Amino acid sequence: MVSVAGSKKLKRQMAPAFWGISRKNKRFVVTVRPGQHPRALSVPTAVLLRDVLGVVRTLREAKSAIYSGGVKVDGVVRKSLHHGIGLMDTVELRGSGAMYRMVPREGQILRPVAVDSAEMGKKICKVTSKVTIRGGRTQVGMHDGRSVITGADVRVGDSCVISVPGQEMGEVIRLEAGCLAMVTRGANAGATGTVDEIKRGTFVLPAMATMSLGDRRVDVPAEIVMAIGRGEPAVSVA
Repeated sequence: MVSVAGSKKLKRQMAPAFWGISRKNKRFVVTVRPGQHPRALSVPTAVLLRDVLGVVRTLREAKSAIYSGGVKVDGVVRKSLHHGIGLMDTVELRGSGAMYRMVPREGQILRPVAVDSAEMGKKICKVTSKVTIRGGRTQVGMHDGRSVITGADVRVGDSCVISVPGQEMGEVIRLEAGCLAMVTRGANAGATGTVDEIKRGTFVLPAMATMSLGDRRVDVPAEIVMAIGRGEPAVSVA
């Protein structure tokens, strides 16, 4: 049989910098298979355990932990070395009881932050698409690939608090002036601050968000800004 969805390995020199792997060790590393998150914005389960968290030392140990059902992502057991873990995903290591959320920090696209058990049942998802389906109902698509049918008043660019793995939509967080937001990529990745203004885009220019990041006031493309609450984050991000 032919291989499905491309190669299962990647040259280390081509791996994203935020994986934190050694470039001069072996030639290849496990890669992300197509899934919920883009390849360039996610980390494979095996690399997360071995290189990011350091809970295992070798790929053999990572295989043992993953194949035995020791890793839950968003409340679902994942038994693939190549499953892509991305922005706002929750990770539970069932053997040790350690729990993490993947968020941008200190200029890095993805870093794990420890959370408690009360945080594991919910995550923030950014709305990336919105369509009307049969019966006049609204279906929204999220940044992590999931789709939810809802009657809530939500717009593309807003964020929603989603229960996992049940996928019920809770609070809607508008991306608007006055909300608390986080930069997800770029030089300011991981920075949080208040949105001062949303500037509409044009045919050639993207929509921009003017944000107060500490003592700085910067313009950031709205595409890489995620609303995370009003006053304080709806979930722990640090």
